[in-house]
Amino acid sequence: MGCFDIPGLIPVDEALGRLLSSVTSIDSTLSLPLSDAMGYVLASSVKAPADVPPFDNSAMDGYAIRTSELSTVQTFPVSGQSFAGAPFNGTLSEQSCIRIMTGAEIPFDYDAVIMQEDVEVSDKGITFDIERVSKYQNIRFKGNDIQKNDVALESGTRLTARDIALLATLGIDEVKVVRKPRVAFFSTGDELRPVGEKLSSGQIYDSNRYAVKAMLEKLGCEAIDLGIVPDSPERLTETFKHAQSISDLIISTGGVSVGEADFTKDVLAALGEINFWKLAIKPGKPFAFGKIENTLFCGLPGNPVSAMVTMYVLVQPLIAKLAAHSKWQKPTTLLATTRSHFKKSPGRTDYQRGIYTVEDGKIFVETTGNQSSGAFRSMSLANCFIVLERERSSVKKGETVTIELFNSTFY
Repeated sequence: MGCFDIPGLIPVDEALGRLLSSVTSIDSTLSLPLSDAMGYVLASSVKAPADVPPFDNSAMDGYAIRTSELSTVQTFPVSGQSFAGAPFNGTLSEQSCIRIMTGAEIPFDYDAVIMQEDVEVSDKGITFDIERVSKYQNIRFKGNDIQKNDVALESGTRLTARDIALLATLGIDEVKVVRKPRVAFFSTGDELRPVGEKLSSGQIYDSNRYAVKAMLEKLGCEAIDLGIVPDSPERLTETFKHAQSISDLIISTGGVSVGEADFTKDVLAALGEINFWKLAIKPGKPFAFGKIENTLFCGLPGNPVSAMVTMYVLVQPLIAKLAAHSKWQKPTTLLATTRSHFKKSPGRTDYQRGIYTVEDGKIFVETTGNQSSGAFRSMSLANCFIVLERERSSVKKGETVTIELFNSTFY
């Protein structure tokens, strides 16, 4: 044990490693129309069935010429037109040019396009400065973007709008994808009430379920909402058994601390196995991970900020691996200068909520205020985590810290 280790608490990196080593990626696949494939993960690499672009075409509106004729011709008569989707198909005259539009096919043997802004047009044709013309200028060649049989997208890519556009460019109308992870989730606690109901004394709204659902959908999951489960071992057991039968992953919030009514960990231990519990992280120490038969389980803390931090730091990469999203990347980290003093004791990695700004090429960061695990406004205002390493103590104003920028899961 290192000098900064706290007995019984597992470091974040170790917990993440143990978590990911327990995950087997989903191998169930399906074929979907391209229009329905957004957010799915490719099950196999996609090769280009043809060159892109499929023919030499003009990058500009202008005039196509033969550069071999530049020294002999002063004025080029216009012998035809070529439009996108309507190429020139007439007889090409020597010592002449073709009026051409962006994206239109370049006529055979023509090897340069002069921008329309660079020519003077008369009844006899066009004139221009031949010293400013070079061979192949303003021409996009066949296969210049993608060549036939090139790998356009690799397996493990989660399809974005950009990827969908690329596949459409290739004329691909159907793709083989990995089935979305099925994630059953619920909140626990007698004090919780659904949003919209009137609260009685001692009751609060269940915000965690809404946050978890939103993040699951951002991560490309099939989110199965099992509602609020009371603090009852019998009801928890019933819910866990049902969740296990319909999902690849179970996520609960609350019930994994050490309170007298926190039964989640005990029920999980009775039904399956607990891999670890209690992390050297702040906020989010009471995080449980295990399995019920072949279904994974993550027990998030009940405090809203703790739930979102552990969901982001631990559950997000778990889901990426479960979904076979091999191209998933960790959130971007940068170094920033602090604008204020941060309190911290060694022993736990601290994920403080912060706002970073860029001024004159330098990155600065400050906290969003109250850093209590129940102060959700601090999360709503933030655009990054200020990651204070486990061994680090309090930070003075002007010191350098690591910040982790929020990725699309939080936007």
